[in-house]
Amino acid sequence: MDGNPMNSAGKCPVMHGSHTSTAASNTDWWPSALNFDILHQHDRKTNPLGPEFNYREQLKSLDVEALKNDIRALMTDSQEWWPADWGSYVGMFARVTWHAAGSYRLGDGRGGAGTGNQRFAPLNSWPDNNNTDKGRRLLWPIKKKYGNKISWADLIVLAGTIAYEQAGLKTFGFAFGREDIWHPEKDIYWGAEKEFLEGSESRYADVTKPDTMENPLAAVQMGLIYVNPEGVNGQPDPAATAQHIRETFARMAMNDEETVALTAGGHTIGKSHGNGRAENMGAEPEGAALHEQGLGWNAQEGRRGIGRDQMVSGIEGAWTSNPTKWDMGYFDMLFGHEWELRKSPAGAWQWEPVDIKPEDMPADVEDPSIQTMPIMTDADMAMKVDPVYRAICEKFIADSASFDDAFARAWFKLTHRDMGPKARYVGPDVPSEDLIWQDPVPAGRTDYDVEGLKARIVATDLTVAEMVATAWDSARTFRGSDLRGGANGARIRLAPQKDWAGNEPERLARVLSVLQPIADEAGVPLADVIVLAGNVGIEKAAQAAGHAITVPFAPGRGDATDEQTDAASFDALEPVHDGFRNWLKADFAVNAEELLLDRAQLLGLTAAEMTVLLGGLRVIGANHGGSKLGVLTDREGALTQDFFVNLTDMANRWTKAQGDAEVYEIRDRKTDAVRWQASRVDVTVGSNSILRSYAEVYAQDDNAEKFVRDFVAAWVKVMNADRFDIAA
Repeated sequence: MDGNPMNSAGKCPVMHGSHTSTAASNTDWWPSALNFDILHQHDRKTNPLGPEFNYREQLKSLDVEALKNDIRALMTDSQEWWPADWGSYVGMFARVTWHAAGSYRLGDGRGGAGTGNQRFAPLNSWPDNNNTDKGRRLLWPIKKKYGNKISWADLIVLAGTIAYEQAGLKTFGFAFGREDIWHPEKDIYWGAEKEFLEGSESRYADVTKPDTMENPLAAVQMGLIYVNPEGVNGQPDPAATAQHIRETFARMAMNDEETVALTAGGHTIGKSHGNGRAENMGAEPEGAALHEQGLGWNAQEGRRGIGRDQMVSGIEGAWTSNPTKWDMGYFDMLFGHEWELRKSPAGAWQWEPVDIKPEDMPADVEDPSIQTMPIMTDADMAMKVDPVYRAICEKFIADSASFDDAFARAWFKLTHRDMGPKARYVGPDVPSEDLIWQDPVPAGRTDYDVEGLKARIVATDLTVAEMVATAWDSARTFRGSDLRGGANGARIRLAPQKDWAGNEPERLARVLSVLQPIADEAGVPLADVIVLAGNVGIEKAAQAAGHAITVPFAPGRGDATDEQTDAASFDALEPVHDGFRNWLKADFAVNAEELLLDRAQLLGLTAAEMTVLLGGLRVIGANHGGSKLGVLTDREGALTQDFFVNLTDMANRWTKAQGDAEVYEIRDRKTDAVRWQASRVDVTVGSNSILRSYAEVYAQDDNAEKFVRDFVAAWVKVMNADRFDIAA
């Protein structure tokens, strides 16, 4: 019986026809089918707080200082079930925060601490996150006390920030505003490996060349946050590890100085745990038995597994003499000794000093009268061996204040990189300084004559396709993953965006040469004019189809400058595919329709919104380079249902075009005459059962007006995706 495998001898059968485990699903019969789950995750039905809940309103009533005081008190409130090292949890909470934020990658903006995703699989069960579950359980009484006024995402990041303050660091600031998700994220690709800590070769074309790591991945192995602390594939070689560190941290949007600061500052407090054997640990949280209540990696019966007997990475020891204090101890230890390779009690490679005085050794976490050997990982030794990293270390050694500031800023960046622009920050500790990685945009005007501006745009010779394509290209860079990109700022006119192949530089320059004078004459930001021109194009296309409609417009965008634009970080936002405009920059290993889903998810679109936008942009003629692929209409430029009508019309049949496996022809069944040509993406809309169901809705005779309304609503959603200054 479906969903009820009868493999438990001696147990009574029960009617159970639904799939309630992940072992198999109804779609497993067709493993190549498109998976639309990434577009429908985090549905409001999953949120126990309900659709009316507004976290930012809740934050207004949060007693921030009382919350901080409770976290400070927790730092030294050692619990018997999970005792604090040296009586302090500063190392524990710094690591919990670090590993939540450290999953962020620049390539697609996914990962990071902004959603509280560390509570769910796979992150809650990654080997590198061993025992972070204990940190979250230690925080639970505080979360319980403050309830809806503090999200798990904010609490996790705040705990690590307070930990550094408790250790003695003057932090750069903190912002609330991260909202929790309620089930695992389905859109994040963490790698193709089938086993945790599988060899790095599976994600590199050549593991000796770190830049050949598969995009958008950043960590060197499945289940790690950054690099293997024992060395590349567990083989110590600090020089080789340095190159992997550089690539990995660059993929997290960190430069060399930030990398050194984070490495040194991260290892200034706390310790690594490896005083045991991995085989003596229980299963990770997702694989643990019911009675473990969501806690994992617990010591098996007869084993202690807490305090000095913890097992985490397998490396055993602290990096400094005073692991609960913010000081220069990391540099003193690293550069004050010669180091040699040894094995930890767990059998892991680690570096230990050749000679060290007892008074320079860290104390045992439970008995201060016992001195223990300090350690360095291969990543730490890379800071000493790599000439660039070493020079930065020497700079910090000569000026401890510069180290304090560099780490405080890098920590703030690490923990806030995925929050989007500063406009989304909430709370009394938001720094006043604008940082370039926040993609600052000046405030725009809202007090101008929108209708008058529209009239000037209408009077130009710009075509519907030109106006619509330019507005779309400006807005499509938005990524809901880290809330970067979008039309606000008009960065499409700046490097590097103005030169991206996907933006058709010649066409873009021509359109901007018309719109910029209009903006200048009216004293209005070009960002608004670009979007308004797109709206004008939509209205003209709708009128050509017999529909009078006004596309909603919200003024207030600003124009960013070159000085406000970190051009290198914007390279990651370059569209190399856009199924909405029927364009691929190259022949990718991933199918075009899968790339379309990825783009739609980053834009925050549902499957229905994706479908209606695609069909509408086709008939408007907004394809890249004026391509006619998928323009299934004889009335190009009019916002008609024709794409869906002709796609679903059984008077037509589809065939592959000769000589091009990625081009398809739609032919008249009676005459066999070719009526149109289309791409894989177009064909998928008709062949995929889910997308076809949407296509049929928009092809119905009674849904012509609905099609236009739905297209406009989805269009406005994309145009306003980055408008954090207005209500959603």
